[in-house]
Amino acid sequence: MTQMTRRFAANPPPSVSPQSACGRVARLAVCWATALLVQVAALPVEAATNLQPVTLRLDWVYGGPTSGFLAAKDKGFYAEAGLDVTIGPGKGSGSTAQLIATKADLIGFADGYVVGNSVAKGMNIRMVASIYRRNPTAVMVLEESPIKTPKDLEGKTVSIPTGGAQYQQWPAFVKGCGLDGSKIKVVNIDPAASPTALALGKVEAVAGFVMGHVPGIEIRGGKKVRILWYADCGVTTVSNGIIVHNDLVKENPGLVRTFVAASLKGLLWGRNNPDEAAAIVKKFAETVNPAIARREMELSWNTWVTPNTRGKPLGWMSDKDWEETVRNLRDYGGVTTPLDPRVMYTNEFVPTGDEFIPPQP
Repeated sequence: MTQMTRRFAANPPPSVSPQSACGRVARLAVCWATALLVQVAALPVEAATNLQPVTLRLDWVYGGPTSGFLAAKDKGFYAEAGLDVTIGPGKGSGSTAQLIATKADLIGFADGYVVGNSVAKGMNIRMVASIYRRNPTAVMVLEESPIKTPKDLEGKTVSIPTGGAQYQQWPAFVKGCGLDGSKIKVVNIDPAASPTALALGKVEAVAGFVMGHVPGIEIRGGKKVRILWYADCGVTTVSNGIIVHNDLVKENPGLVRTFVAASLKGLLWGRNNPDEAAAIVKKFAETVNPAIARREMELSWNTWVTPNTRGKPLGWMSDKDWEETVRNLRDYGGVTTPLDPRVMYTNEFVPTGDEFIPPQP
């Protein structure tokens, strides 16, 4: 027996059973798995879950009316749906429609009246969910004003910025309310200056989007406002909704469907949590007054349901409402091109669950 053999025999190594060996291997595997999980957890959400980049172009600046999209981003609804959404402010619905038509942005939020006009000009875009299904345009007067009804506008002065939808639809409002338009003086004042002009009594009435005028007059000016809705005089037009290029509908319908559902979730969440939603808007734009953002939201809710969309999920659009929109575009919007409402919208991507049905007026 050699010296090495004698030493081995005198001091044999500890016996290692197959079970104990497997135990150590298992513990080692657990350690490696734990370390890997820690590393993955430390990665950005986008890298860990491979979110799909999406650009959303709003119609205007960050504010209460678009708070639902901001909430969907902030609360993680888009991320949960596998989307990394970048939200950018807009410069008007016309500009947003153009950006979607040229594919500079993937998804937009724009006015249906503008979308119809854009499609008539050959833009290959479509609305896939409508949020402001009721016309948000109105004539606004101070509550202290003697103007109580549309008929009281006769003999008065109304500020209406020329060129916008509110100006184009003015004759329809006059006709629908049975007014004598020759007895009403219409003046052009910049939309940004109109609320101040009304609050200071420089004009007796202004026409425009309610959400863009009333909150500033009430909160900054300390004046209560009476609203004479265009819709109450039969001026039916589909307003703001989610728009996409038709190529996206064909090439990636799943993305469209997922984006619409997550956005509606954000909008409905904001309605149930308006103060938190207003605070989220301020995260995106530090200069925002949360009280104004909340009031903008409240007023936008008046546009969510029409008689033809009652009981339907938010986003769902009515054939009759779009037919009326086309009629107004033809009669008052200068559209002469034959325009089929069915090429301007689809309900294919609107979710059908009861949780997407908004409170009914």
